[in-house]
Amino acid sequence: MDRLARRRSPVARAVLALTLALASAIGIPAAPGAAPAAAAVAAVTATGTGGTYQQVSDFGSNPGKLAMYTYVPVGLPTGAPLVVALHGCGQSANDYYTGSGWPKYADAYRFAVVFPQTDSGNNPLSCFSWFDSSKDTRGNGEAASVVQMVSRAESLYGSDSRRVFVTGLSAGGGLTADLLADYPDVFAGGAVDSGLPAQCAGTQAAASGCQSGGRNLTPAQWGDKVRGSDPGYTGPWPRVAIWQGTADYTVRPVNGTELRDQWTDVWGIGRTPSTTRSLPGGTTLTTYDDGNGNPAVELYSVSGMGHGLAVAPGSGPDQCGTAGAYFLNTICSSYYTARFWGLATPVSGSGLPAPSGLTVTGTTAGSVSLSWNPVDGAASYEVYRGGTGAGTGAVTGTTYTDTGLTAGTPYDYTVAAVDSSGTVGARSAAVRATTSGRAPACYTTDNYHQTLAGRANQSGGYTYANGSGQNMGLWNLLVTHTLEETSPGYYAIADSGCPA
Repeated sequence: MDRLARRRSPVARAVLALTLALASAIGIPAAPGAAPAAAAVAAVTATGTGGTYQQVSDFGSNPGKLAMYTYVPVGLPTGAPLVVALHGCGQSANDYYTGSGWPKYADAYRFAVVFPQTDSGNNPLSCFSWFDSSKDTRGNGEAASVVQMVSRAESLYGSDSRRVFVTGLSAGGGLTADLLADYPDVFAGGAVDSGLPAQCAGTQAAASGCQSGGRNLTPAQWGDKVRGSDPGYTGPWPRVAIWQGTADYTVRPVNGTELRDQWTDVWGIGRTPSTTRSLPGGTTLTTYDDGNGNPAVELYSVSGMGHGLAVAPGSGPDQCGTAGAYFLNTICSSYYTARFWGLATPVSGSGLPAPSGLTVTGTTAGSVSLSWNPVDGAASYEVYRGGTGAGTGAVTGTTYTDTGLTAGTPYDYTVAAVDSSGTVGARSAAVRATTSGRAPACYTTDNYHQTLAGRANQSGGYTYANGSGQNMGLWNLLVTHTLEETSPGYYAIADSGCPA
């Protein structure tokens, strides 16, 4: 804690009590602080997967007083991506290293991982300070320390500065969102696991309102918090994955919705889903595409999951992590996050060759079916739509049907083979498929102009949608509706969301 919180006064005691209550709410019981650095690079004993897990101490001025740990796969080439993974309250870097599953995919997909660590000297229960504007803003405190770690890792391992990503759980998730807002020039993507919107709170006193979702801001106001974190920055913006349990009573599920609102507003893509699909573990994935049809924001809602990181222990390509306190056995979030970021692509010269013969075998209004030739040595296959993983897990055969698509819409696909170690090979040549049917069109305006445009008619002072005949209310400029044209000349009210 800072000096003010140490003073023996009623105000200081209140601040301390709030800090303890807040940390207890967003993390797990207190754990020992970080071990002091003994050398520039000191080995740490931990269960590994063949690479090196170690502490790096000389990474800069470190204004946030954090510790830096890294995991580097054996034989990692220069130019590989870099992932930063932030633990939750009461956890350590080692906890996240052993429980999150990130080392498995660092080995399989060939990238380095930085595990920042805070301790009880910074916060009574070792929470990252996502709620303190003196520590979580650009150029300050913990945020600045993490970016110094990125620079040091790039220097040590030759990481590709264009492919740096950050993820975190709970308080680590809150700081992840802050980092994406503070440093969109550093991070190409992020994943917020059971976390908070960027810059939700600037003080400890405001933090509890964020956790309970009491801010009631519009998407534009949430987006302004990102845009105001690095004034003058105009993009490109990071791609953001949001993981949220529906039974999380510590960081309420509304935070997932607010994160979705925040980042779709920043991207300028609206809140109408591009696709919605079911994944393992009772997970619903809702995707919001950019103007080029590539996922920019993804919301993973895990039914019945409480507060924690979603893991799925096992040896399969889409299984990872160790179940335990705040590592919840549902679905491997690290696997799907890595795919979303585009990390499931091998470094040149590694992995299996690209499958040949990728063909579109059928389409419907909401699906595309594919087939391809088998690859010797393949244990499974990865299917990509628009450059991002389209499958619901590893595909064990040489056929796949992608569902939940929009009618009358073109989609591009590639496929890659995966060997028994989980290494993904080269991607195939792309094919394009267009779903059948007519893509719905949506129109949002007031009742008067809906009528003038021929999408509705008025009778007795009321407006009625053409085709469906639904009553839209008074015929005037003050009542606004969204109409969806599902077939020529047939309009229905779609105020709750339109797929077009």
